[in-house]
Amino acid sequence: MPVDAAGALAAAPRVREIAWDHKDVQLYHLGIGAGRPATDPGELRYTLESRLHVLPSFATVAGGGVPGVIGALSVPGVDVDLAHVLHGGQRLRLHRPAVPVRGRATASSRVVAVYDKGSAAVLVLRTEVADADGPLWTEEAEVFVRGEGGWGGERGPSGRPSPPPAEPADHVVERAVREDQALLYRLSGDWNPLHADPEFAARAGFERPVLHGLCTYGAALKAVVDTLLDGDVTRVREYRTRFAGVVYPGETLRVRMWRGPGADGAGAGETEETGETAETWEARVAVSAVERGDAPVLADTVVRYG
Repeated sequence: MPVDAAGALAAAPRVREIAWDHKDVQLYHLGIGAGRPATDPGELRYTLESRLHVLPSFATVAGGGVPGVIGALSVPGVDVDLAHVLHGGQRLRLHRPAVPVRGRATASSRVVAVYDKGSAAVLVLRTEVADADGPLWTEEAEVFVRGEGGWGGERGPSGRPSPPPAEPADHVVERAVREDQALLYRLSGDWNPLHADPEFAARAGFERPVLHGLCTYGAALKAVVDTLLDGDVTRVREYRTRFAGVVYPGETLRVRMWRGPGADGAGAGETEETGETAETWEARVAVSAVERGDAPVLADTVVRYG
């Protein structure tokens, strides 16, 4: 059986040392569409080393290793065709107010869940990253493997995206995706040919190469930070999404944002490190492709911030 759930869950964590500096951060920011207009002060905080702030979603590429959607396929008990793999969802939880501009850390990854959806298997790969001062962030990648379900395992939570809120969004912004955006983004470490090779994309069932889901993920978070947080990346606490559809380079992303319940979305939450109550806000986000009739591309998307 290509997916051995017991073997994948029992496998020892994969531990590796990672390091990054300002050049990696700047390349990532350019890869998700930062720097337009190039001299805009709001964009220079993503592109100019003397003013650099790290968008938290950089955590998905820090160290330049294989992304979670690929890492989940390299554990014992998993032997599948990459063309049958889809990135189902991503979650990031930050343990400090900011991701450092440069750093050296240890990343420990392991499969923490394997679900049987009948027509597909779903693997959840969790990666915990810490440096000499303690935990930095935790991320989880949810990976769908088409055609590998049906062994009678636990189905797990529903993978069906929920519709966006019925009320009008509080904010709507549009972001153009460059024709070469996927070629630029893949320089941060995701070399999956689905995003560059037309023949591979066709074998996977797409009319042409598609944008990385994590590129859309980063672009959407940037839109939220710029629109709701006045560019203050240190306010982000958690970010999660489901990948509901593809984006083709050259399209336009429409990002709709709703503040959570309460005055200005205000609420209370406990900080993980201290257990003390801290004021947090929540933004619900939906992202669609404008040119294809607002086809959904990110769903069940939530940004928690302080």
